[in-house]
Amino acid sequence: MSAPSFSLVGLGPIINRWKYFVAGAVVLAAVVSVVVALLLPNVYRSTAVFIPTNPQTADPDRLLEDNALTRGKLELASRAEDLDRVITIGESQPVAELIIKKFDLYKHYEAGPPGDDATDNFVLSEFSSNFNIVRNERDAIELAFSDEDKNLAAEVANAIVQVIDSVNQQLTLDNRRTVLELYKQRYDYLSISFERSRRELVGARRRYGIYGLEMQGRYMAKEIIETEAALRKAEGGGGDVAGLRRALRGLTRTDGGNLINLESYVQGTDSLNMFTSRVTDLQNRLITARSAFENAELSIKGRISSLYLVQKAYPATRKFKPVRTLIVLGSVLATFALSVVLIALLELYRHNRLGAARPA
Repeated sequence: MSAPSFSLVGLGPIINRWKYFVAGAVVLAAVVSVVVALLLPNVYRSTAVFIPTNPQTADPDRLLEDNALTRGKLELASRAEDLDRVITIGESQPVAELIIKKFDLYKHYEAGPPGDDATDNFVLSEFSSNFNIVRNERDAIELAFSDEDKNLAAEVANAIVQVIDSVNQQLTLDNRRTVLELYKQRYDYLSISFERSRRELVGARRRYGIYGLEMQGRYMAKEIIETEAALRKAEGGGGDVAGLRRALRGLTRTDGGNLINLESYVQGTDSLNMFTSRVTDLQNRLITARSAFENAELSIKGRISSLYLVQKAYPATRKFKPVRTLIVLGSVLATFALSVVLIALLELYRHNRLGAARPA
C-alpha cells in the first residue's frame, strides 16, 4: 500500500481539524510579540552627507603653481579612489576606538570598564552594528549612526566625520611637510648666496673705484678730454705741462694715484656687470622663493579641509527602529506557518501509524 500524499489543497481540512490549536498559537504569538515590541526602546538614526576632495589639491607644490588661483584650490568632483579611501578610513578600527573613547561608550552600552577582551569586543561590535558608511548613487558619502539617544547619535556622526577628515589630511601631511622643508632650504640657500654676492659686488666697487657705471664713465670721459685738451694747449703755449701730464696719468692709469681712473674702470666693468647681474638674478629668485615658502607655510598651517560637508548630522525627529507593526505581523505569520507545518507532520505521522497497523 502506497503512502498517502499531501497537497496544499489537502491542508484545508487539516487546518480545520486543528483550528483551535492554530488559532491559540497565533493569538499567543500576537500577544507576546505586541508585548515585546512595546518593550523595545526606540532607536534613532542621524545621517551626515559629505563629498571627499582630492587631497593633492591642498599640497603646497600644487597651491604654488602659476595657475593655481584660476584653477581653484579644491576639486569637488570626487574620484572613485577618494570615495573608497574615505570609506576605508571610516570603517577602520582606530577611528572606532577613538570615538568609543571620546564618548565613553563603554559606560553608555553598560559593558563595564575597558581592558577586558570580551568587553572590548562587545563594545566594538555594538558600535559597528550602529554605524554605517556607504557611497550613494550620487557619488557622495552617507555616514549614519544609530542610538537610543538621538542627540548622542548626531554628535557621534559629526565626530566621525571630523575624525575622517583629520586622518585623510594626515595621509598627505608628511609629504606637505617635506615640500615645506624643501622650500625653506631653497630660501635659506638663496639668502646666503644673495648676501655673499652682494658683499662681493660692494668689494668689487671699492677695489675698482666704480660706484656708478654710466655716470662715472661720463665723468671720466669728460675729465680726460678736458685734461688732454688743456695739456695740448699748455704744450703749445708754455703752461703747466708737467702738472697736466700728472693729472692725465692719474685719470688714465692705476698707478697715477687717483681712486677713480680709466684703467681700473675698464678692468672692473666686466666684473661689476657680472656681479650686478648675479645679484639681480639672486634677488628676484629670493623674492620668489620667499613668497613660495610663505604660501606653503600658510597652506600647511591652514589645514584645509579634505571634505565638503553637504549636510551635517542632526538629531532625528522620527525613530529609525523598531517597526512594531512588522514585528507583530512577522511573528503572527511565522507562528501560523510553523503551526501548519507542525500539524501537517503530526497528520503524516498518524497516517503512517494507521497504515502500518492495518493487516495486509
